[in-house]
Amino acid sequence: MPEKKKFLLRLDGDLYEALEKWAADDLRSVNAEMEFLLKEAVRKAGRLKDSSNAARPGREER
Repeated sequence: MPEKKKFLLRLDGDLYEALEKWAADDLRSVNAEMEFLLKEAVRKAGRLKDSSNAARPGREER
């Protein structure tokens, strides 16, 4: 597994609270939720090759 890149991110307090609630609903940490949401957005934009369907809910392996 590739090493994860660490960086500082500043967010508006209201946005962070919304992400925190969303993460709790999905039983994830805020960090994991943000990574999930960003990966999905990047995939949908066609900017990330999907090496595995396992990360996509409701998708079967081909």
